[in-house]
Amino acid sequence: MTSLWPRIEPLLAQVVKPARYIGGELGAQRPDHGPGRVSWVLLYPDTYEIGLPNQGLQILYEILNERPDAAAERSYAPWTDMEAAMRAAGVPLFSVETHRPAAEFDVMAFNLSAELTYTNVLNLVDLAGVPVRSDERELAHPLVVAGGHCAYNPEPLADFVDAFVIGDGEEVVGEMNDVIATWRGDELRRRPDLLRRLAHVPGVYVPWCYEVRYRAGRLAGVVPRWPEVPERVEKRVVADLGAWPYPKHQLVPLVEVVHDRLNVEVFRGCTRGCRFCQAGMITRPVRERPAAQVSAMVRQGLADTGYDEVALTSLSSADFSGIEDAVAAVVGDPGSCGQVSVSLPSLRVDAFTVELAAEIQKVRRTGLTFAPEGGTWRMRRVMNKLIREEDLYSAVDAAFSQGWRRVKLYFLIGLPTETDDDVLGIADLALACAEIGRRHHPSVTVVASVGGFVPKPHTPFQWYGQDTVAELRRKVGLLKEALARARGVTLRWHDPAASAAEGVVSRGDRRMGAVIEHVWRAGGTFQEWSEHFDLARWEEALAACGMTLDEAVYRPRDQDEVLPWDHVSAGLHRDFLWQDWLDALAEAPVEDCRWTPCYDCGACTEAGVEHVVASAVPPAGGSQGTGQDLGTGGSVPVRFRSAVPAGTS
Repeated sequence: MTSLWPRIEPLLAQVVKPARYIGGELGAQRPDHGPGRVSWVLLYPDTYEIGLPNQGLQILYEILNERPDAAAERSYAPWTDMEAAMRAAGVPLFSVETHRPAAEFDVMAFNLSAELTYTNVLNLVDLAGVPVRSDERELAHPLVVAGGHCAYNPEPLADFVDAFVIGDGEEVVGEMNDVIATWRGDELRRRPDLLRRLAHVPGVYVPWCYEVRYRAGRLAGVVPRWPEVPERVEKRVVADLGAWPYPKHQLVPLVEVVHDRLNVEVFRGCTRGCRFCQAGMITRPVRERPAAQVSAMVRQGLADTGYDEVALTSLSSADFSGIEDAVAAVVGDPGSCGQVSVSLPSLRVDAFTVELAAEIQKVRRTGLTFAPEGGTWRMRRVMNKLIREEDLYSAVDAAFSQGWRRVKLYFLIGLPTETDDDVLGIADLALACAEIGRRHHPSVTVVASVGGFVPKPHTPFQWYGQDTVAELRRKVGLLKEALARARGVTLRWHDPAASAAEGVVSRGDRRMGAVIEHVWRAGGTFQEWSEHFDLARWEEALAACGMTLDEAVYRPRDQDEVLPWDHVSAGLHRDFLWQDWLDALAEAPVEDCRWTPCYDCGACTEAGVEHVVASAVPPAGGSQGTGQDLGTGGSVPVRFRSAVPAGTS
C-alpha cells in the first residue's frame, strides 16, 4: 500500500476544516500491514464530526488491531468541498491513519446508523474507485460489508453491499477475518467462493446467496439459492459485555465533534417494550456491564483522553443497576479533583430522581433531555411508553430544583391512532413543565422537540401506514398555534419531508436499491443535512422506478404480507410482534419483562442469553405498569401475557 498524503496535502488549503482529513488523533493507531494480515478500512458514511464518536466503529477498530492477522484504519465521508477537490485532482477515498487508498484494503466496512446516509455509502464506494454494484466487482476489489441497526433490513442496500453483519459485531468480525484470511491463501480463489463461505458465518447475510421472488408486484420471499445457505440469518449477541471492555483507548478528535466527551457503555439492550423503538426491540436481551468495570473504564478513559465529562451510555442509562452509585463514583473520584461531570444521554423520566439530579450537577449541569414521546397518557399506552404525567413533572421538578434552567422534551407525532387531542397534549405538557420551572427560577426554558414517526422493521409498528408529509405538517401547525404565545416554551420540529424519505428506505425491499442509486446519481448525498436534502429527488427517483410514496411509505402492511426483512432474525417471534401491535390498537400496556414472567418474545431463547441485571427488584421510582390514568384519576389495566418460563420456546 502506498500513501496518498503528497497528493492530499495540497488540497487541504482549499477546504474548511482540513483537520478532518489528517489523522494523528490521540488514541489513533498505525497498524502494520503486510503478508498474513487482512486489512480493513472502517467507514462512517457521514462527516468526521458525526462519525468519529461512533462507539461501534471504535470498538471494532481496537478489536481488529489487537489481532496479529488483521489491520484496521478509518475513513469518513469528505465534505462536499473536499470531495470536489479530490475528484478534480483524481484523489480517491483514503484512510485517515496512513492515507492509503480505500480500494487497496481487503475490506471496506460501513456502519449503518441512519437510512438517509445510504446515498453516502454509494458515494464513498464510488469515490474509492470501486464498482458501486456488487455484481460488477472483481477479484481485486475489496469486500464491501456493513453492519449497525439499519442492517436489520439489508434489502435496500443488497445490490451494493457484499455482506451484512446482523447484531453485535465484537465476535463476528474475528470469524469473518478468519474466513477471509483462509480464502486469501487459496491459489485458485474466486470472489464467489468467499461470499459463499461468509454466508456460513453465523450472523452474516450475503445477498448474492439469496433469490428474491415477487408476485403481483409485491415481495413474495427471499430464499437461499443453495441448500446449505441458512433460510434465516440469526442476529449475533454478545452475552457478556464484561468480556469486551472496549474501546480501551477512546479516540480524541482534532476538531470539535458531536458527543465530544468520554463515552462508556454501561449496558446493552432494553425491555421497556416501547413499540415504536427499533433499538429497544433488536438489542434484547438486557446485558449490563459489571459496575466495577464501568468505574475502571471511566478512570482509565479520563487518564488517557484528558476529558472532563463522562457520558454513561445505553438506551436508558438511568435504568442501570446502581446508577446513582455509578454517578457518585465518577464525580467523587479523588483522582478527578472534583472536576469531572457526568451526562446521561438517555434518561427515563420515571428513573430520574432528586438524588440523581444532585449527583449529576455537583461539577456542572450537563444537558437534560427527557423523552415522554406522547402527549397524552392514552397515546403513551398505545406506544407502551408508560410514563405518567406525575413521573415527568417529578423529574422536571428535580432538575429545576437542582439548578437547571433549561430542559428538553422529545415527542413523536404521527403515531398509530393519534388524534389532535393527543398532539395538543404535547403543548399542555410543555407548558406545565415550564410552570414547574418558574417555581424555582423566574426564567426557564422548556424545549419541545417533535419528530415525525417512521415505522421501523422488527417492531410492533412495522405494519403501520406512515403519516403523509401534509398530515405531519398540519399537526406541527397545531402545536405552533398552541404555543405561539407560550412563555418559556420553545417548539422545534424535524422536517416532515425528511421523515417521508427515511420511510422510503426504512421498509423497502431490494427494488428500493434502484431508488437510492437514482437519488445518488442525481447529486443526493448528505441527505441527513437540511441544506442538501430535497424530497423532490426521492419522489423523482420513485417515479423513475415505477413506485410512489403511497406504495412505499404511506400504506399499511397486512398481517400475512411478506416483509423484506423476514429472512433476517432479530430474535423476536413474528406472532409476538403482531400481538403487541393488536395490544397497541387496544391501548393495552405490557410490563417490562425484566420484572415479570417471560412473554416469550424470543429474544432470550433465540440468543441463549438471560437478562443480565444486577438488581433483583425494579429500579426505585420505576412506574412501569402502574396503569394510573392521570387524566381521570382512575386506572387502566396493564396486560400481562401468559407466563412462559424463561428458557422455553
